[in-house]
Amino acid sequence: MMRTTSKAILLLILLGGCAAVGGQKTTVRVSESDEFLKLRAGPGLGFRIVLGLPNGTELLRRDCVTEVGQLWCRVSLAQAPSVTGYVAADYLTGG
Repeated sequence: MMRTTSKAILLLILLGGCAAVGGQKTTVRVSESDEFLKLRAGPGLGFRIVLGLPNGTELLRRDCVTEVGQLWCRVSLAQAPSVTGYVAADYLTGG
């Protein structure tokens, strides 16, 4: 009985964590209209560029980490949530 209860509690914790996966809506904000924000494979300038995001691109912010004094947020495209990566938080607005 105790083992079943432990499994049920663990399942509820895992399901509760999945509810937060949606992310907070945010938008790309770059200073020049022809500039692109680089979506990177990891949190830092040393990671490869996945793609360039134009001004106004809607994103879902997942979580953020600080690397070498810069805040980087893990995001996904609002219109294509399977496309994920990291961007510098300085270029995000909204939410």
